[in-house]
Amino acid sequence: MSQPTVDRALFDQVMVPNYNPQQMVPVRGRGSRVWDQAGNEYIDFAGGIAVNALGHCHPELVAALKDQADELWHLSNTFTNEPALRLAKQLTDNTFADKIFFCNSGAEANEAAFKLARKFAYDNFGPEKNEIISFKQGFHGRTLFTVSVGGQPKYREGFEPAPGGITHVPFNDIEALKSAISDKTCAVVMEPIQGEGGVIPADPDFAKAVRELCDANNALLVFDEIQTGVGRTGELYAYMGLGVTPDILTSAKALGGGFPVGAMLATDRVAPSLGFGTHGSTYGGNPLACTVADKALSLINSKEVLGAVAEKNALFIEELNKINAKHNIFSEVRSGGLLIGAELVEAWHGKAAQFLAAAREEGLMILVAGPKVIRMTPSLIIPDEDIREGMEKLERAIARVLAA
Repeated sequence: MSQPTVDRALFDQVMVPNYNPQQMVPVRGRGSRVWDQAGNEYIDFAGGIAVNALGHCHPELVAALKDQADELWHLSNTFTNEPALRLAKQLTDNTFADKIFFCNSGAEANEAAFKLARKFAYDNFGPEKNEIISFKQGFHGRTLFTVSVGGQPKYREGFEPAPGGITHVPFNDIEALKSAISDKTCAVVMEPIQGEGGVIPADPDFAKAVRELCDANNALLVFDEIQTGVGRTGELYAYMGLGVTPDILTSAKALGGGFPVGAMLATDRVAPSLGFGTHGSTYGGNPLACTVADKALSLINSKEVLGAVAEKNALFIEELNKINAKHNIFSEVRSGGLLIGAELVEAWHGKAAQFLAAAREEGLMILVAGPKVIRMTPSLIIPDEDIREGMEKLERAIARVLAA
């Protein structure tokens, strides 16, 4: 049997059409550079959507994976393993958390967090305390439970009936939360920066008030740090910069530096409610994933990496302002470290994908956050020269779209 031609056309033949990938097919990456099948080179401002925090094929991550591949690939969770324990210890030593649950993705980490929140309330206050409050435009994953907690109806449409007991209120509106929260609320779920919702940071005073409302109503505070965690904002986790400590935190994306892994972090007060047999994951705590994540976390949690995030953020903002001074295309630029969103002026709302396609033609990989925001989540160690060159490519792409 002859080998098929592996190209973008094959995607349409063999893959479920829930994605619509770009026409180019990347085949190799090093640092903040990617090459496609035709040998074209791209600067990567997308980072796998905040995943490749140390760029592509970081040599220390590659070495860690290769070493572990010669030792142990998989065990069921009827056993523990050394890489999982080392990673859990590193997480508990460097965060508020006392206990860790490992899984494979951000959605699974959030699924575990929401189940734990309800189980804790059930165990301590009874079955009536089961309501979850989250925020409009929030995004928490694609399982039926997480997409229901997420505050974007377009992702739930067609999959109803959705799980109940979930209320959505406007983000950064503490009065709306005061009106919604009650003694039946088991948890408030929020992102420190809404990523998919348009790169909208939580106001620090709002975040502190959310914590106070949770305490007053015996509700848990759950921080979804899938996108903001592991150095993205210049702190190991964004809650550290907000000065607000959650009861439960979820982490994935950058945690594995590109290798699939997720984690739910919890305090000793809350964690016992996920007792024996209440939850599980076949691949959670996989030795390969935990080995890579342990190395990625140790590299990122350093003064050299975290300390440079603010400087790189300033360079991105400076270059975006230069582009805007020339083309007047952005109504606002919002950011938290190297999670950056440039909202298009109203005339270009709904058309962000045009800029993504034009950037690709110029040799730049970027993202969108909804139809009106250009989003960038590059490597935390992207060289300054790559930032400047990438911004030159973005300026040419914007000029091309505006001239069309």
